[in-house]
Amino acid sequence: MTRFIAAALLSLTLLAGCSSDNVSCGIDECKVTFDRGVSASASVLGVEAKLVSAEGDNVTLEVAGEQITLTTGQTGTEVAGLMVYLDKVSDTQVVVRIARN
Repeated sequence: MTRFIAAALLSLTLLAGCSSDNVSCGIDECKVTFDRGVSASASVLGVEAKLVSAEGDNVTLEVAGEQITLTTGQTGTEVAGLMVYLDKVSDTQVVVRIARN
């Protein structure tokens, strides 16, 4: 029984970095899927991430209060001790990864 409780608590701790159903998290990284054309945000790894705009392959995000612009295929950008990567941009969605540095 003690093992079950410890495993359940560990699972909750790992998932605590995520705030909603558009976020999936592992131990040190979360993937956030934003719908385009909607005011969207998520709380991830202790910071707020918001989709500001998406134009072609360029996406502007606000992460921990700092605006950054990412392009598909570029290396990640560091913000507030986290690395932010643009994984995918489509007509309907923007997918970013936010990882502990």
